[in-house]
Order: sequence, then C-alpha cells, then structure tokens
Amino acid sequence: MADYAPEFPQYMSAPTQVLWWEVDQLVIAALSFTAALLQGGVLTWVIFVISQILYARVKKNRPRGFLQHVTYMFGLSRLNNYPEYFQQEFHE
Repeated sequence: MADYAPEFPQYMSAPTQVLWWEVDQLVIAALSFTAALLQGGVLTWVIFVISQILYARVKKNRPRGFLQHVTYMFGLSRLNNYPEYFQQEFHE
C-alpha cells in the first residue's frame, strides 16, 4: 500500500472524451449510426458521415457544452438550479 498515488486529471475542466469524440459528438454519432443501421441504404450512411463533419465544423466555433445549451434553448432538457429559458425576471 506504500507509494500509492491515485491518478489526478491534468485538466479539471476538460470535457470527457471517448476515442477522439467528446460526449456530445458521440451522442450525435450514436443516433445517426443507429438510424443508418435501422434504415439501411447508402443515403443514411452518407448522412451519418455528413452529420459528423458538419457538427465538428459548427462546434469548432462554439464554447464547451454547446449541445446542452441548444437542447435547453429548445426546451428539450433542463439545467439544474437555473431558471427556464424564456423567464424574463429572476429573483435570487
């Protein structure tokens, strides 16, 4: 048990990655891949590849957590301890 030092992440705010994708890219890849498997055909596989390329380009110019904020803006998800997106006044 001596000389045991747990690994400490180098960057605390770095997003989680799976292979070379961040989690939001992985979600889009998994959804489009599943659709391509279920639908079959060349067109859905082309859409799978194009969706990855387009999202990578869009994400390059946006801050971290871009997809989570977009889903919050459209009302598909909620952010904990934050007001609703369309709320005009907020009192602490």
